[in-house]
Amino acid sequence: MIKKVDIPDHIIDTALGLAAEGRWRDLSLAEIATAAKLPLSKVYPVFPSKQAILAAYERRVDAAVLAGAEPDAREGPARDRLFDVLMRRFDTLAPHRRAIGTIVWDTARDPLAGLRALPGFRRSMACMLEAAGLSAEGMLGAARIKALGAAYLATLRVWLRDDSPDSSHTMAALDRHLRCLDRLARCASRMRNRSTKPSGGMDEAAA
Repeated sequence: MIKKVDIPDHIIDTALGLAAEGRWRDLSLAEIATAAKLPLSKVYPVFPSKQAILAAYERRVDAAVLAGAEPDAREGPARDRLFDVLMRRFDTLAPHRRAIGTIVWDTARDPLAGLRALPGFRRSMACMLEAAGLSAEGMLGAARIKALGAAYLATLRVWLRDDSPDSSHTMAALDRHLRCLDRLARCASRMRNRSTKPSGGMDEAAA
């Protein structure tokens, strides 16, 4: 018998297990309930849709990334802090890599599903920024969320195919994309402060 407090995680893990078998786009909530050995009447009040299951999984991943932060996680260059946070995210996702690959592929072929997933994705990227000591508030925060999201998704494509024992391909891709963001941040900062002070890249943008 599944304990009541374990039902949400059990449903999430069951859905991810089915996705790992190569099914997501045509997978129904009823099929997830059957695989979880729960009546649909127990699943629906917790997660009324597959998107709700994914949103809950994203929150679980966000919480795990935050819980794994070191005491000095907000020290050092902003680019290094973002690198550590996002690699910790990829490490957290690793047990469900096959499932994520299926979900990403099926979502890419379904524009409506992509739109439904966007708010949760933005919240996760905002969480990653805050974990790295960078504000995700206001217009600047919105720009950071968009830029970090682009870098993360570009790296995710590499991560899904990365069979290196030390995730070296993923780390190289993430470093490359974050360096690009740093250069863009420095350029934008110079344009704003051309006649006042030197640019500090991501670190200045964090102030």
